[in-house]
Amino acid sequence: MTPPRLRLFVAADLAPGAGIVLPREQAHYLANVMRAAVGEAVLAFNGRDGEWRAHIGALGKAAATLVLDAQTRPQAAEPDLWLLAAPLKKDRVDLVAEKAAELGAAALWPVMTRRTGIARVNTDRLRAHLIEAAEQCERLTVPALMPPLALDTVLAGWDAARILLFLDEGGSGPPLAAVLPGLPDGPLAILVGPEGGFAPEERAALARLPFARPVSLGPRILRAETAAIAALAVVQALKGDWNRPVRG
Repeated sequence: MTPPRLRLFVAADLAPGAGIVLPREQAHYLANVMRAAVGEAVLAFNGRDGEWRAHIGALGKAAATLVLDAQTRPQAAEPDLWLLAAPLKKDRVDLVAEKAAELGAAALWPVMTRRTGIARVNTDRLRAHLIEAAEQCERLTVPALMPPLALDTVLAGWDAARILLFLDEGGSGPPLAAVLPGLPDGPLAILVGPEGGFAPEERAALARLPFARPVSLGPRILRAETAAIAALAVVQALKGDWNRPVRG
């Protein structure tokens, strides 16, 4: 059976025969952007009930309905990997959100550091990028988007069971690829600073935390968005799900 060309994240529960009323934005996307038709197959997922094959039961410019047919994939565990990143300018923070979803991050957390040059984070836009990337890369969940907070506040409430790997542009940490094999299995987080790096007092405070480990991404100074993407890729390659069988 040819896979459907359309894939949507929905909030509703998924079960055989269920009818799902889509919000206006998704109806517009189906009708006006994708030129879909009633009866066309769609894959749907909600992050809880796996992936389902559905068909469009009704479609108008402002309303649409999906009818669930059968499950195509059960819900499966994904790596418990968070990305904490200082906000960047619009196009670059959008890129980080998109690639975090594609690379399997379970959560994206914008953190405000002393050298962060962005005062406000458009969380609605970031959420939209996370959803769109999750739909396109065929993952079964959308990364959680945590509320933007000051780094000090985030660290004060941190669960010590989650190891925090912070990218130290000062070069004091060992290579990320060398650290990962020695870490126990369990929740991980990557912390990427802003352009210009962490302030000295932030680096010193991080180094004192028992759950935080400084790591390096090599001899070159990377832009913040490049560092975030590279770090996620290294973690997934060495300790994530890149070594799992790919579904047929």
